[in-house]
Amino acid sequence: MDTRPFGTCFFERYAQITLSTILGSEFDCLVNIDRPDLQSEDGHSIGIEVTRAMEESKKAEDALLKDIAGITPAPEDADFDLIMENGYAYGLEKGRYIGTKEFSYWSMALPLRRIIESKVSKVGNGFYGRFDKMGLYVFNRENLREADAIKAMNYTISLQKYLDIRYDRLYLADINDLFVCNLADGLKEDFRLSTYHITQDNRRAFYAEAVKRQNQL
Repeated sequence: MDTRPFGTCFFERYAQITLSTILGSEFDCLVNIDRPDLQSEDGHSIGIEVTRAMEESKKAEDALLKDIAGITPAPEDADFDLIMENGYAYGLEKGRYIGTKEFSYWSMALPLRRIIESKVSKVGNGFYGRFDKMGLYVFNRENLREADAIKAMNYTISLQKYLDIRYDRLYLADINDLFVCNLADGLKEDFRLSTYHITQDNRRAFYAEAVKRQNQL
């Protein structure tokens, strides 16, 4: 199975870097392939599908179009040069901007509830194969509250309750936080959700590493 070109997979690589840095070395060896997007090299230990969601509202759509059109004020520091040079903005400037290479990624994003429904259906049908541990990583354009993460977690659990193949973890990432949801059976809600704050320095480091890996290919 061939690895996918990095240029088309910025967010998958960014997700891998985030998981490895925040959650530990278990995620160091993940490679960017397809179906699912991140996999352990042995092809069966860990599989993580990476996708994106955004608020279903006219306000969000307008903000997206304004960002790409350059109507919103441009950042005044070196971030603007990085965005222009690399075509990606996620990880810089508190998520206020969209780079040219990532525009289609966000413009085709489904709202969170709908993308969860789609991805749970696919994993249940065996679309991503079988892995010892399966995860769903969802980038979010808007900032999420803990209450939003809990709702998404419980909805995912309800959808896959009777499925033979299911996700073990749900990762919800916005520009400032990573919510890690344990979807295993029999756990109390208080023990299911962990929240990790992502600082500006973290985001810049993730961005820099993603770009570095791109340049090494």
